[in-house]
Amino acid sequence: MNLLLVLRMAIRAIEKNKFRSSLTVLGVVIGVAAVTTMVSLGQSAAKLIQDQLYSLGTNVLLVVPEGREASRPRAMLTAADSDAIRESCPSIRAATPLVGVTGQITYGHFHHRPILAGVGVDYLDIRNWPLAYGEFFAERDIHSSGNVCVLGQTVIVKLFQTSNPFGKTVRIGKVPFRVIGVLQPKGANLLGQDQDDIVLLPFSTVRKRLQGASFSNVDSILLSARSSEETEAAKEQILRLLNHRHKIPPELPTAFRVTDMKEFVAILDIIMKTLTVTLAAIAAISLLVGGIGIMNIMLVSVTERTREIGIRMAVGAHAKDILRQFLVEAVVLSTMGGAVGVALGIVASIATITAVNTATPDVNWPVVISLPAAAIAISFAVAVGIFFGYYPARRASKLDPIDALRYE
Repeated sequence: MNLLLVLRMAIRAIEKNKFRSSLTVLGVVIGVAAVTTMVSLGQSAAKLIQDQLYSLGTNVLLVVPEGREASRPRAMLTAADSDAIRESCPSIRAATPLVGVTGQITYGHFHHRPILAGVGVDYLDIRNWPLAYGEFFAERDIHSSGNVCVLGQTVIVKLFQTSNPFGKTVRIGKVPFRVIGVLQPKGANLLGQDQDDIVLLPFSTVRKRLQGASFSNVDSILLSARSSEETEAAKEQILRLLNHRHKIPPELPTAFRVTDMKEFVAILDIIMKTLTVTLAAIAAISLLVGGIGIMNIMLVSVTERTREIGIRMAVGAHAKDILRQFLVEAVVLSTMGGAVGVALGIVASIATITAVNTATPDVNWPVVISLPAAAIAISFAVAVGIFFGYYPARRASKLDPIDALRYE
């Protein structure tokens, strides 16, 4: 018998027992749907984390002064260090000083305490953070310690409600600042902190007008490497330059620390892959349960159709034809279950992520449908059908034609 004829016979046999076949397929459907859903949710979580890390900036590095130990020289970062790093380190694309300050921002009768950050002109470029409208402060505002600011979306809601803040004057403490730009919404970070609850100011303005300091030291320096492959080279260039600028001898430990996101990203990647594989493995157990169901039903089918098998053998069917017939039936059942399971898994993934986004509007989970996982799940379902269908099929092929014809 050719394969097409065997396939038609298998489909007819399945159609004769639709309800029983449906129950048999149900285990495979649940297994494949569970695998597809779990892997898709795992990849959605990984994509969310990648997007969050990307929102922190591209190839970001942070330079901070090291802890003050007895054996370590003391040194403070300055705005001039940031300029020198940007100009002298080939692996660095952009750099900005960072100065933090606390305070209350006021507009009319509204008050709010956001994050106040003193930054340089490269800050938005490093953070991949575009403006919704307006402009960012320029070098002239840095040099003149200009009283200008750029607001995040949360600050606008708190102070201006629905009115346009552009060109308005707000106060931080007793110092007036003119709003020259508004940031695009960025949402919460991985720790759940609202990134839009921020006011950006020229770092020189923060030091001179809000902190009342005349010296030029800064808290840290935020940098962006030209590529992820150049981050290690960038670290070496930065430390070499800073040690030279601050006259730290080679035999002494450096006074600065350069950190990047690569280790953090690697750890998160391992965690997410392990979680996804674990969830998929747990879900795959139900596929094995579905395979056992297929074996049970096929054994019952062999018993019920013993006389039919005897007749087929009597008219010339070989043992391999009987083996192929029942094996194809098992594979058809598992493949149908796999196809339905994939469709159900895709629907379940979209529904789950939609529900999560509705329940947590601050965190926008991306919808990621893992087609490779779906293909693997279907292939595994077919393998389950072959594995668990082989024994009943072989048992059917080993029946003695005379005994099969006498079977009642």
